[in-house]
Amino acid sequence: MNKPLIKMIKINNMQFNPNRDPQVHRRTVRENFRIQVVLGATDRNGGDARCILRDEKNKVLAEQIVTAPGTFTHELSFATPGVRLITLSVESNGQHCSRDLRLDVLEHAWVG
Repeated sequence: MNKPLIKMIKINNMQFNPNRDPQVHRRTVRENFRIQVVLGATDRNGGDARCILRDEKNKVLAEQIVTAPGTFTHELSFATPGVRLITLSVESNGQHCSRDLRLDVLEHAWVG
């Protein structure tokens, strides 16, 4: 039986849930988003997993080889406000898994 490649995704130290209010994941311009991906071992011996973050134009933002089980961590920020759709891809031992992450970038912090 294959185990899942991605055990958990955290954005800004909070578990990612697409149904959660996106306010907890929002950041202002030039403020870092911290993306953490907890990887599971696909077999008893673990192995290496290739983690890639891509933007909506398929440009690679980050790429790293992580020994599974382990954690992929990357911080990124954006110079302009708007909604970004980032695709996380993980490949290991012939398995492939990808998730879309929505990142909201605000022009300025909310007052109040």
